[in-house]
Amino acid sequence: MIDWTPADIESGKPRYIAIAEALAADIRAGRLKPGDRLPPQRRLAERLKIDFTTVSRGYAEAQARGHVESHVGRGTFVRSTSVSAAPDPARSREEDLAMNMPPEPVDPELRRRMQEGLGYVSNNLIDLLRYQSSTGSERDRVAASSWLSMRGMVPSLDRIAVTPGAHATMTAILSVIARTGDVILCEDITYPGIRNIAGRLQLRLIGIAGDEKGILPEALDEAVRLHAPKALYLNPTLQNPTTLTIPEDRRLAIAERLRHHDLNLIEDDAYGFIPARAPAPIALSAPDLTWHIGGLAKCIGAGLRLAYTIAPTPRCAHHLSQAIRALSVMPSPLSMALTTQWIEDGTADGIRRFIRSETAARQAIADDVLAGHSYQSAENAFNIWLSLPKGVTRADIVARMARRPIGLMPSDAFTVQGDPGEYLRVNLGGPSSRDALRENLNRLAAALLPNTFMG
Repeated sequence: MIDWTPADIESGKPRYIAIAEALAADIRAGRLKPGDRLPPQRRLAERLKIDFTTVSRGYAEAQARGHVESHVGRGTFVRSTSVSAAPDPARSREEDLAMNMPPEPVDPELRRRMQEGLGYVSNNLIDLLRYQSSTGSERDRVAASSWLSMRGMVPSLDRIAVTPGAHATMTAILSVIARTGDVILCEDITYPGIRNIAGRLQLRLIGIAGDEKGILPEALDEAVRLHAPKALYLNPTLQNPTTLTIPEDRRLAIAERLRHHDLNLIEDDAYGFIPARAPAPIALSAPDLTWHIGGLAKCIGAGLRLAYTIAPTPRCAHHLSQAIRALSVMPSPLSMALTTQWIEDGTADGIRRFIRSETAARQAIADDVLAGHSYQSAENAFNIWLSLPKGVTRADIVARMARRPIGLMPSDAFTVQGDPGEYLRVNLGGPSSRDALRENLNRLAAALLPNTFMG
């Protein structure tokens, strides 16, 4: 038996949580090893001069998180966190490089913390295989509220829905607020997902002209007058594909026009959690008109297929819940449990901070390799928006780079109306290392030279 005592349980958190977190910290530091037997609960309570029930809850919380396991008559033991099966190499070949993926964590400590969250999921597996709420349990929505507060948003829980990813959420929202043939406004160069969704729902997507700050308020006024739209869709921070972030003054102007026209906004904040100082969401200026979607695909991981959505009102949240139930039944309880655990123990924030740091490093590589070429970018964007030199077409580059493991998408996919021009979205994230990215960008730089043919 190990003579273990938690270093500090006066952290301001509930003491049983502090005990569980102290256990996890000592396991990570190697002070506790798999198989170590912990002190009996009553003995530890006497040593800490706290109630027995507090220690009992602390051990139970540690077991729920996958750190320990209890055996009647034998005691509580540190659980092995070893993985019983090797990674499946086929999984690593299934990624879609055309998607704008975040860089993947490589730090062993962060990856170990990510795996520890699976212990909590494993210990609650039977419960998580049941049908559950279509918009998340109260615990999941509390975690969502905590996460959203990093963007300055503190809505009531009855306006928050945990939803099965941004795509499913946009589909559900549009099914609530629009009908066949209705108009949805967006930027004239926009995220292709909204184009696909609008097409499937038989909605008309109309692009709005903009400048270096985003859509023009007067162009929005004119579009409302001409088309009587049901909503405006915006991806205002690190916009996919242009990497543009709408500054605060333009956001306030847009919010004022929304209120003037009583127009719904679908605010796709997929990248808003990445920059250290992103402008406040438009939802803060027009909360009763905005469907705010805080997707987790870019700031934690796309495989979770989760988003934290704020509806304009509790009644709107109820309608969203009904639409989610009809379209998807519910978000995955397994993904919700893992994400909630990661938020509560700080792992999710660790992933977000890694992505922030790594995207900046990858943008620096692009700046170095593609110096002299014309493109739009931002420090924490996952891509660049490349303007092709005269005499080179997007079809040329896609063909020349076809065998290289780098995601390229031509401007056709993003253009709502008019001539797409010769542009490419060049993805910098995903599973590739920095060295591999540099090599691929060097090949791209060579391919950009007119009359280049690559073997």
